[in-house]
Amino acid sequence: MSEKSEQRLSVLKTYKLYVGGKFPRSESGRVYEVSDSKGKWLANAPLSSRKDARDAVVAARKAFGGWSGATAYNRGQILYRVAEMLEGRRDQYVAEVADAEGLSKSKAGLQVDAAIDRWVWYAGWTDKIAQVVGGGNPVAGPFLNLSSPEPTGVVAVLAPQRSSLLGLVSVVAPVIATGNTAVVVASERSPLPALSLGEVLATSDVPGGVVNVLSGRTAELAAPLAAHQDVNAIDLAGADETLAKELEIAAADNLKRVLRPQPVDSADWSTDPGTDRMTAFLETKTVWHPTGALGASGSSY
Repeated sequence: MSEKSEQRLSVLKTYKLYVGGKFPRSESGRVYEVSDSKGKWLANAPLSSRKDARDAVVAARKAFGGWSGATAYNRGQILYRVAEMLEGRRDQYVAEVADAEGLSKSKAGLQVDAAIDRWVWYAGWTDKIAQVVGGGNPVAGPFLNLSSPEPTGVVAVLAPQRSSLLGLVSVVAPVIATGNTAVVVASERSPLPALSLGEVLATSDVPGGVVNVLSGRTAELAAPLAAHQDVNAIDLAGADETLAKELEIAAADNLKRVLRPQPVDSADWSTDPGTDRMTAFLETKTVWHPTGALGASGSSY
């Protein structure tokens, strides 16, 4: 066999959006160049439009009923399956994170392992968070009440700009673990791990529309999401201080829940996340029930 016949063309990956369980190109047909930390071209990523953002919200709303109505135990099983699939594609993510964040393969491997472990951690919380934040309440009277958490609805998530996978998992997993659906705007500079995550979600039993991943200009996509009347909450993790203020004002129009960002330099996604990001997008439902009159002879109904 000649040397020429042994050579073959490289099969470059075409990155696409992940919306409603499918992989569309941007509605506008636009793309932008993604480079590594040294300026070397890596791929062309879809440059999402406002129309793509609106389509993602429609998909997230459509999926909300089924996902929030699933048992917490079932959601935990599905999230654990995502972790399994991430583990199986570990080498791919190590390469993507190393390129995105300018890390050595060993340090990128630690980031990927931490992201997988974090996904497992949130999978374990799905059927436990209700016991932590819900429960019976003391009442002075012949009745009782019980408080239980319920998901807020559709949550727009601006992924962290610098932590392309661990930070991404840290903001997406708690949103869907508690029964919400998500529209995720990937890191503008390093979107490839987020777009690859869509491929994992599509093969991990996560219903289409539960997580929708957009890439492009963060400010361009965040503005319509913050103002969208069918978005119930927004996580501003990937917004700078100026953009965050603008988005908070827009979000106030329909009283969205807003999770403000940490200062960029102090955001450490490797620390214990606690339960704050789960409770940030939960509503508390309180049910009252009469017990009848309580007398000396006991209760009567």
